Amino acid sequence: MNLRLLTSAFTALLTLSSAADRSVAAPRSAAPETILFVGNSFMFGSGSAARYYRAQTVTDLNDEKQGGVPALFKVFANQAGLDFAVSLETVGGSGLDLHLEKKADLIGRPWDRVVMLGQSMLDNTKPGDATKLVKAAREISELFSSKNPRVDIRLVATWSRADQTYPEKRAWHGKSIETMALDVRRGCDLAAAGTPLIRAVLPVGEAWNRAFKAGVADPNPYDGIAFGQVDLWTNDHYHASTYGYYLEALVIFGDLTGLDPRSLGKTERAAGDLGISATQAAALQQVAYDELKATPGRPALKEFTPAKIPR
Repeated sequence: MNLRLLTSAFTALLTLSSAADRSVAAPRSAAPETILFVGNSFMFGSGSAARYYRAQTVTDLNDEKQGGVPALFKVFANQAGLDFAVSLETVGGSGLDLHLEKKADLIGRPWDRVVMLGQSMLDNTKPGDATKLVKAAREISELFSSKNPRVDIRLVATWSRADQTYPEKRAWHGKSIETMALDVRRGCDLAAAGTPLIRAVLPVGEAWNRAFKAGVADPNPYDGIAFGQVDLWTNDHYHASTYGYYLEALVIFGDLTGLDPRSLGKTERAAGDLGISATQAAALQQVAYDELKATPGRPALKEFTPAKIPR
């Protein structure tokens, strides 16, 4: 046989063999885990630049094109090398009962993970009363579990509202700013105790309290913001500011992934996009880490090297 033909045949055989080897060595990647965020304005980021931040990276089931805390979580996860298919279903002012009653057909899908939060006062007609939350949390968890028995469900305990603490004739007037968050946490603990389907309560409100104690955030926006501190509330002293939602998302990120939020670092992408300084980002990451670390029985949070992501 002609030497040139032999060489060509051998080269072709090597090419086919190499292609076959690559197909074995590089199997098709698994689909990303799905995660649904259910809640209200405390989830979609009302009153802040976070509300429509990177909305194109998440799926808003109500087609309102909001990003909020879910989009912040997504960008943190991407920097950690993780890929989640993130969706949100939010209605301003709502408790979990509304989502169960009016959105069940929309959210009743086999999600891998669900992060949910209830009404900011537990019950807007009976502030501090967790009865409605306990019932709704159990029933909505049963809905998610019926679609995927292995779903990981977590409940967010939110922050104290300055507008319900400092002005007269408000539900928590005369009490310390930390009290409302602790009351909400107790209500969420009751809800989690009411069903084995809720895996954990996420200490967002307690992280806010920690930020006050550490001097990272000013605890009273009504008397001005101290130099070098951030205001975790927006101008209504009710919803969070960009700083407040950033801290919320950091706590959720660390809890769900088991990763150390401090690894995101001073050059963290969302902070830079939203006008949070390097010093402020690092301080809020430290607060989130300290709060998560304080959770009894929690495994050590793992460090990672953040990756750069495209704009």
